[in-house]
Amino acid sequence: MTDNSKYHKPKNFLKMPHIHGNREQLKEFLKNNLTYPKAAIENKIEGDIIISYKVSDNGDVFNPVIKKGLGYGCDEEAIRLVKMIQYDAVKNRGVRVTAHSKIKIPFRLPKEKKQQKIKMVYTQSVSKEKKEKQESKEKAPKTTYNYTIKF
Repeated sequence: MTDNSKYHKPKNFLKMPHIHGNREQLKEFLKNNLTYPKAAIENKIEGDIIISYKVSDNGDVFNPVIKKGLGYGCDEEAIRLVKMIQYDAVKNRGVRVTAHSKIKIPFRLPKEKKQQKIKMVYTQSVSKEKKEKQESKEKAPKTTYNYTIKF
């Protein structure tokens, strides 16, 4: 008895639309096209939005529905992004098929850079001759300069 299972390819009846490219390209697309709403920035809103939507046989996204939202304009921005996604068109033996899909869109505030402060003390050095002259006149306090360098 021979095992033909390794030679037998499973057949999929329907071809489903898929995004042109890979997941990394999709993440990069979302990152580059996401505009954080002002209301969300002011209220420091972060989180993930989950959207379910339908994909036509032509690869067009339609009927997006928020499953988990954040508010403050983030939901509307996520819907705008999802409508921009383009899938590859699919031919299924003359039958028009609508696919259902969902996506998670992360909303993260840009991290603020902490300013590092370096304190430098600069003391002026004086030659022996000048030192003797200063001592003879009166003792002047040493001149000290403080610098703060911000990165």
